[in-house]
Amino acid sequence: MVRSFALIFGIVYLLVGIMGFIPAFVSPPQGPDLAVDAGHGRLLGIFPINVVHNIVHLLVGLWGIAGSRSFSGAIGFARGLAIVYGLLTIMGLIPGLNTMFGLAPLHGNDVWLHLISALLAAYFGWGPPAREDANRTSATR
Repeated sequence: MVRSFALIFGIVYLLVGIMGFIPAFVSPPQGPDLAVDAGHGRLLGIFPINVVHNIVHLLVGLWGIAGSRSFSGAIGFARGLAIVYGLLTIMGLIPGLNTMFGLAPLHGNDVWLHLISALLAAYFGWGPPAREDANRTSATR
């Protein structure tokens, strides 16, 4: 179950990263100016993005897909994602940090999206699915 989570989340984040580079999916920016304004806009008119944000989504997607190849990789992905996206959620609530020092927008709808991602990742990384998969893995050895 944890491996499926890593694969699905990886694919979704990879697709989101790709969509961020396609102008048809990005509307004009609203919100604070960024030091890196290349690709600055709103993905699907909802989520603030820029080129740095898109690259991070691509990397997270690749990490999830790679992590899904093994149980330990998937657990590492889920737990790492929970911690990183939890921190991004907090940063998105703090003026000055909500643009990651002008590098990437973390404000607006990104805050709740990062929170949901962090909570789901924590559930799969430390919750019942992780324990069930660990028991199943140790039983087959």
